[in-house]
Amino acid sequence: MTPLEIAANACVAVSIFLAGRNSIHTWWTGIAGCTLFGLLFAEHRLYADVLLQVFFVGTSVLGWWRWARGKAGAPLPVTHARPRTLAWMVPAGVAASAAYGALLFYSTDAYAPFVDSAVLVFSVIAQLLMMGRRIESWPVWLLVNTIAVPLYASRGLYLTALLYAAFWVNAIVSWRWWQKLARRQAARGAPATTGAGSVEPARVES
Repeated sequence: MTPLEIAANACVAVSIFLAGRNSIHTWWTGIAGCTLFGLLFAEHRLYADVLLQVFFVGTSVLGWWRWARGKAGAPLPVTHARPRTLAWMVPAGVAASAAYGALLFYSTDAYAPFVDSAVLVFSVIAQLLMMGRRIESWPVWLLVNTIAVPLYASRGLYLTALLYAAFWVNAIVSWRWWQKLARRQAARGAPATTGAGSVEPARVES
């Protein structure tokens, strides 16, 4: 465990917590954490993950802008993705994971290239859904975390593996939270704001 791994995990933990709370501040904290994780993964030859962090930084800037800008003067609401969008995203994700994994396998010394590629590709899908405040981002993050925990543990990144295990739990809670929030917004006919760039989070009930 190194100071770099500790700092990266701390920043991303804050970012993921804020994402679950539907807070716009998830984006700038995510940019900081992803930059640090990019450096960390480069040291451990997880090249697909390095590329993923570059993608995260770029899309976080765009996501930050989209959430702040809103829709028709109101905060961007939490909604479901269209079924046809999911219908092409899933098979495209599987195909892209296989293709990029093969590229890494034959052209680099990457560790677990196909597993690493799956983390990359489905994280991209989850991030794109998150940028639009789509509820389905959370089950995709759940899949990513399920794959990532054993991958990072196998490289001795135990703190990172532990963090992604916590993300697994957070994805379930946030998935339920956003579903309730979407129903509440639909009942009111408009998103309920709690402050600059945030939408009121629904309470998680037992």
